Amino acid sequence: MFNTRTRDWISSDFHQSIFLFLFLFFFRIEICAFSGAKIYPGKGKIYVRVDSRSFRFVNGKAESLFLQRKNPRKISWTVLFRRMHKKGISEEVAKKRTRRTVKHQRAVVGASWEAIRAKRNQKPEVRAAARAASVRDAKEKKKAEDAKKKAEKAKNASSAARGQPKVSKQGAKGAKVAIANTSR
Repeated sequence: MFNTRTRDWISSDFHQSIFLFLFLFFFRIEICAFSGAKIYPGKGKIYVRVDSRSFRFVNGKAESLFLQRKNPRKISWTVLFRRMHKKGISEEVAKKRTRRTVKHQRAVVGASWEAIRAKRNQKPEVRAAARAASVRDAKEKKKAEDAKKKAEKAKNASSAARGQPKVSKQGAKGAKVAIANTSR
């Protein structure tokens, strides 16, 4: 700035700091509470709630949607929606380097890593034979259990046939037995 009295320039740093202060104080760019848009000086609306919290809106549309309790993340023109759906982000920023996961070979709780590797390196014929043997063993075990159940069932049926009355589960627990009527 040119000083008329001394006809020389006053320190420009001082004027720059004053200009910056005035610019930030008077020409503050606000952000809309609903849409996230920039509100320039002389534009927008301020809504003050009963609890004395103030909200700034870029226009009446944003204010109306805010008062209707609409979710700005679901309204396509808001900044929040665009940010959430990754709209308008330049490709350089959007493409982050993905970290390659390093695969580690680890043992499972029941088997050591050497045992797992040995099984993996087995020939398919050996593995198929082992599987067939385990299936055969399981079938034999099931047959034995079925035979045991059959024998137990036959034993219970023979005791009932000897003259002992059939007793229901509730009867066995001591429930009142209903006697069948003999006359009409």
